[in-house]
Amino acid sequence: MRVVIAGGHGKIAQLTHRELAGRGDTAVGLIRNPEHAAALTAAGAHPVVADLEHVGPDELAAHLNGADAVLFAAGAGPGSGAARKDTVDRGAAVLLADAAQRADVRRYLLLSAMGVEGEAPAGTDDVFAAYLRAKKAAEDDLTGRDLDWTILRPGRLTDDPPTGRITLDRHTPPGAVTRTDVARVLVSLLYEPRTAGLTLELVGGETPIADAVGAAVAR
Repeated sequence: MRVVIAGGHGKIAQLTHRELAGRGDTAVGLIRNPEHAAALTAAGAHPVVADLEHVGPDELAAHLNGADAVLFAAGAGPGSGAARKDTVDRGAAVLLADAAQRADVRRYLLLSAMGVEGEAPAGTDDVFAAYLRAKKAAEDDLTGRDLDWTILRPGRLTDDPPTGRITLDRHTPPGAVTRTDVARVLVSLLYEPRTAGLTLELVGGETPIADAVGAAVAR
């Protein structure tokens, strides 16, 4: 399987590269900064420089040729303002979907976040509220497209060692989940085409990943 990951230098993206490479798949990471190429190579991925805030859909589509799936794992990141939450967390996700349709890549995984539905709680930081709105707008755009999409909303992310045990459902109580477990769930979703059309929330739990993905499909 050939998977192109937008936001290829992010923590979850790099963990996903390693998971894919360990299975013998081909991971391609889209990065903005050429200096990040070495990190992707070390993670077993093929780096491609493509600034998602400036590249056009046709140019981006050329980087998707031959891909079996795309994964949007990009984000404006800490320290960015509300404007870049929109241009990256929403705009770049929409751009990737445009490019995927041009390149005839039907499988699209969107890494979103829990808490995007409804209004942000009172007292929420303005920038974080903009982030949640941008993520929800990206979801809404994707679900309206003729693509085999899956949306994953993880809870609070940690760098703790993975447990391999999760809770995965349409809605879950708030909680934390390790980034490595998120990466492993993403790969499991890629390998389970019946998860197309599902929006799933993810936190740590007691169910092995493969069993949790299977149960999500069966519901």
